[in-house]
Amino acid sequence: MKPHEGQRVLRGGAPVAAARTALVLIHGRGATAEDIYALGEEVAVGVRGVALVAPQASGNVWYPQRFLAPLAQNEPHLSSALAVIAGLLADLGRGGIPGERVVLVGFSQGACLSLEFAARNARRYGGVMGLSGALIGPPGTPRPRAGSLAGSPVYLGCSDQDAHIPLACVEESARVMEGLGGAVTKSIFPGMGHTVNAEEMAVMRGLVRGLAEGV
Repeated sequence: MKPHEGQRVLRGGAPVAAARTALVLIHGRGATAEDIYALGEEVAVGVRGVALVAPQASGNVWYPQRFLAPLAQNEPHLSSALAVIAGLLADLGRGGIPGERVVLVGFSQGACLSLEFAARNARRYGGVMGLSGALIGPPGTPRPRAGSLAGSPVYLGCSDQDAHIPLACVEESARVMEGLGGAVTKSIFPGMGHTVNAEEMAVMRGLVRGLAEGV
């Protein structure tokens, strides 16, 4: 069973064949590809050569239980969701955009999924942006040690009082991603709540501009 197979994918920005970088944008629980695509458009304003890709989850949910549930309780949805990202990266690679020029961007459930994908598929990425999210599974879940993020920029932004994402999970995720060779930046915002703020947007813009312009 592959719950997310055949779902639509929003594509836009620069044509892949002409793009210098790509954003793979993963929406949160109950949201849509259009929601996160709009964020990508805002990030890419004024930057040439950025392709945008935003897949849609079946039923607007990537996996049914909380991210802290035992991994088996979120199957087969979790494996299907991870396969969606793998397929998009393979498509971009065939189009001339290698993983080291791709930025994975996720918010909430999408952030959890993006981080989990990068941890399970450690290699050099253009960046991994986990906005109000953390690695999937109960605290202390064993993590793969194969591969290396090879200095990939990994950004974790979250509120210190997020009703959905315990701060301890963000901190554990930072340690795991560092252990996999990621260049981790962690920003904890007092009282922000479950949202994306201007500072996080600025970090994304800077990362994308650097990749697109070869800085």
